[in-house]
Amino acid sequence: MSFRKLGAVILLVSDMDKSVQFYKEILNIPLKKKSDEWTEFFNKETVLALHPAKNKEKIKSGQHILVGFSASDFEQTIRNLQDKKVIFFKNPREEGFGKHAIIEDPDGHLISIVKLKENPLEGDGFDFLGLVGAE
Repeated sequence: MSFRKLGAVILLVSDMDKSVQFYKEILNIPLKKKSDEWTEFFNKETVLALHPAKNKEKIKSGQHILVGFSASDFEQTIRNLQDKKVIFFKNPREEGFGKHAIIEDPDGHLISIVKLKENPLEGDGFDFLGLVGAE
């Protein structure tokens, strides 16, 4: 067996409408398809998919998973999120690899937003968990 690429990141959500609104209207991610049981964002490569949790009471904070996005205009993206009263798990800051922040979606799933430096210094690798300094 050989895997070639990641096809989807699937998040179980407690309120499909609220989550779709967050990803579509707050984060401005292009909607691919939507139904009551399955919603996909992006049209190429890896998709972000939402699926309603069967047992909503068992959904815990999504802080065991991190979805990462790169932003071409980091400052404007952060201003837009702040204007929309999005919760910041890690406030925006300059890191060795570039600019970085972490926000939360309606179910507490963590979303990393990064603008990588053009030529990061040796040893300034991106913290793939995105949690360094978030404590």
